[in-house]
Amino acid sequence: MSTFQLFATTPKAMETILTDELRSLGIHSIKATMAGVAFEGDLETAYRVCLWSRTANRVLLVLSSFEVKTQEDLYKGIQQINWFEHINPEDTFAVSFSAKNSQAINNTHFGALKVKDAIVDQMRDKFQKRPSIDTERPNIRINVYLQGEQAQLSLDLSGESLHRRGYRDVNIRAPMKENLAAAMLLRCGWVDIAKQQGSLIDPMCGSGTLLLEAAMIAADYAPGLLRDYFGFIGWKKHDAECWKKLRMDALQRRKIGLEKLPIIVGFDQNKQTVNTALVHVANAGLQNKIHVERRDIADARPAESWKIGLLICNPPYGERLGDEQETAELYKKFGEVLKAHFIGWKVAMIISNPELGFRLGIRSQKPITLFNGALECKLLRLNIEDSSFFIPKARNQEERVANVLAINTSKQAEEGINAKLEVGGAEVSLEPSGTKENVNVGAVDFANRLKKNFKKMSKWAKQNAITCYRIYDADLPEYAVAVDVYEGEQTWINVQEYEPPKTIDQHKADQRLAGLLAEIPQVLNVNSAQISLKIRKKQRSTDQYEKHDEQGRFHCVEEGGCQLLVNFEDYLDTGLFLDHRPIRLEIQRLAKGKRFLNLFAYTGSATVHAAMGGASSTTTVDMSNTYIEWAKKNMALNKNAGEHEFIQADCLEWLSNEANEIKKRQYDLIFLDPPTFSNSKRMDDVFDIQNDHVQLIKNATALLANQGILFFSTNFRRFKLNLLELSELSIEDISASTIPEDFSRNPKIHYCWKISK
Repeated sequence: MSTFQLFATTPKAMETILTDELRSLGIHSIKATMAGVAFEGDLETAYRVCLWSRTANRVLLVLSSFEVKTQEDLYKGIQQINWFEHINPEDTFAVSFSAKNSQAINNTHFGALKVKDAIVDQMRDKFQKRPSIDTERPNIRINVYLQGEQAQLSLDLSGESLHRRGYRDVNIRAPMKENLAAAMLLRCGWVDIAKQQGSLIDPMCGSGTLLLEAAMIAADYAPGLLRDYFGFIGWKKHDAECWKKLRMDALQRRKIGLEKLPIIVGFDQNKQTVNTALVHVANAGLQNKIHVERRDIADARPAESWKIGLLICNPPYGERLGDEQETAELYKKFGEVLKAHFIGWKVAMIISNPELGFRLGIRSQKPITLFNGALECKLLRLNIEDSSFFIPKARNQEERVANVLAINTSKQAEEGINAKLEVGGAEVSLEPSGTKENVNVGAVDFANRLKKNFKKMSKWAKQNAITCYRIYDADLPEYAVAVDVYEGEQTWINVQEYEPPKTIDQHKADQRLAGLLAEIPQVLNVNSAQISLKIRKKQRSTDQYEKHDEQGRFHCVEEGGCQLLVNFEDYLDTGLFLDHRPIRLEIQRLAKGKRFLNLFAYTGSATVHAAMGGASSTTTVDMSNTYIEWAKKNMALNKNAGEHEFIQADCLEWLSNEANEIKKRQYDLIFLDPPTFSNSKRMDDVFDIQNDHVQLIKNATALLANQGILFFSTNFRRFKLNLLELSELSIEDISASTIPEDFSRNPKIHYCWKISK
């Protein structure tokens, strides 16, 4: 047989596991790269990987590599292949195209069309017939990866991702892919545990993915054995006899392996989920081999006859329950169950928030990084023994907020009587600065700075008709909070604590926070009930948009003649980004008679400014229905002319679709303020501002009318605008002029550019 250059793709951080897997299949010429492993082998080798790899996504057979400096180079490179050797004119094919750092082609859809045209044109010229496109199950799937000026053309032998084993109900979306489940099991030693007949329990089994992957590993059950489609089945060079032989061997190995399967059990509290898991077990032919039953996590425990082994699970990350406090309590309860009933067992679980792992109260080995889709996670591995138990420190931020805020509602504290408050597990003495005893000197320093800032900024705000502004922003490092004033029917103070470093003792941090909260009512002459507090953690996604409470109390404030609603309890941010005040006012100044587009619009405050500035029409786009409704309410508060359109959609998808329309929407003024990062479950892909801003800006300017203006802004501090790839646009850095006076101590709060064609 001929030897081919092959490449197996895998999720990021699983390359080492795939490398070990390929070696176990007898492959030696291996080179691991980012998200994949290159290797050499004949067709039998490639087929074996398709059949047996538990962690690969796809297996690519490299046909050629060639240089691409122009679009025509891509077309010619594809035509160098004699496609009649691979498909017949009446067959079907599909094309997957991706590009990185390419000057010639950066639109993947266009690249795929170019590849398709080259193949179709060649076949039509020779046979006066052409193959058709089938994106579901084509005879062959062609993969082109263009990096810089080098293109690699491959056949996708897998056809569809290898994580699709064939046992899952296609209508049910799994919380994790099968190859991630297999990677977890391989990394936590399940192979050796199963050989020793150790039991496996998943106490939160969901649709049964971990149970099924564990059974297939223990039974020497080839993960591709249930699949009825691979990308090589319809390929003209397919070696059917070789494939049949490999499958027959795999069937025999499965038969032998199932006879020595250890105990594998799954629990879940949801009846529907249990039924789904049972369907998947049946689809895999593992009835009577895997036991699944409805049982709450509090009741999870092994039977006395089960041999000690591995407990493994994919517990909720917080998103599924929607309540961080409830999730934290679940982990605490789970830790208690492990300590009570699983002594001697090994435990493995994948979590996205390492903080939740502390709630278990059990020390883990060094965490292993894995990715669940685009979400970076940690695989925790625990040995359940007395020496690994500890009492977890109370770290829940919502509890901190509730405790520390008690000082503001304490009648004793307001009257100057020494109050005692339980903060972070320690009793803290608190009193306002007017009392004689027990005064926190640092808090007095904070009070003096706050008083000085307020005197200066309130005067500035009054002169400039500004009602919502910042008066303190971590001016004293030990008091790392931001303090904002909102003036409406009354005055509200919004306090945001920047999460202290882990090197700072939590009790000391709580004391400082409680101390400064005791000072604010005195300095600013407000009732403590008018003060709100939030803990601002380092954000991994769009945390500022996540709901924190259900109070539903909105207050009306004014900015530049616009009435806007703010909320101090329910969200990390209030609904009005104060640092964007100058750009909103500039939009209002420029908007007269203009068509205005607001992307990633949040609560639509910029739209209101445009409307009040006389915009002829506005379009407001945001993925969240909550914020679209908020934007509508903001607009309804303000009387203005013009047509106003509100669209709930993934802004990236909406913008891409509109930019590719033949008859495009046209706008004279666009505001583009995307998040730094987003992996929302309502988005198909992960968005990263640094990696994706070029295409985002190009799509936005495609909707820009002649003489139109795009304002692009980001608050990513390390952001670098790719001027080289945007060289066809006129770009002016206006960041300095868009930083308001009350944010001048923090000039990197955001960056802003004025862009035109």
